[in-house]
Amino acid sequence: MDHREAIQQMAAERYLLDEMTPELRESFEEHAFDCPECSMDLRAGAAFITAAKAELPGLVDASPSPSGPAPKPAIKKSNWFIWLRPAFAIPAFAALLAVIAYQNLATIPALRSAGSAPQILPSTGFHAGTRGTSHTSVLADRKQGLVLSIQLPQDSAFASYAFDFSDPQGKQLWTRAATASDVSTNAERTISLVIPGHNLMQSSYTLSIFGITTQGTRTEIDRRILEIHFDE
Repeated sequence: MDHREAIQQMAAERYLLDEMTPELRESFEEHAFDCPECSMDLRAGAAFITAAKAELPGLVDASPSPSGPAPKPAIKKSNWFIWLRPAFAIPAFAALLAVIAYQNLATIPALRSAGSAPQILPSTGFHAGTRGTSHTSVLADRKQGLVLSIQLPQDSAFASYAFDFSDPQGKQLWTRAATASDVSTNAERTISLVIPGHNLMQSSYTLSIFGITTQGTRTEIDRRILEIHFDE
């Protein structure tokens, strides 16, 4: 998915409303990881949703009851996103928008400004291809995350590479891929992997690097335990 498709399909909104197929969701996540604008739209939407969770129930209780016979009881739905649907009572929704606009008057413009401004992130470099599991201490920024400068083996014949990132419990958080042409753009065969700071803890994460042949065979070429510390 490219940025034009993401805009046309309202991908950020559909992603937050969980209205995407697994394939489309994965495609958008890969795009948003490298797109500052879509990433910022997700963060702004998440801020809206957080405020909506807190404000909307009270607004519903305070909204006037419609005249006429009482409606039949509706089946309660567990997905609170239904409150964001157009069918919701207009006065309550308008009041919610006023509350959200007030709360984010300064926050959202600041987020968008940060998303378009140059960033200086902590960077750690290492050479992939070490046998066994290696431990690397890395410094991260709580908001922006960190950058890993990874030098891949010079004599590799792999068609592409995969980078799997797992949390301290061993659960895979995400995976990213790079083709051989992406890697061969410089003589040192070095790539930069940006790891966002969102939801990172000061703990041990695992980065597994795989080489993938044209037949799809995966070979682990490095397993790195990242001891993440924050720049206070």
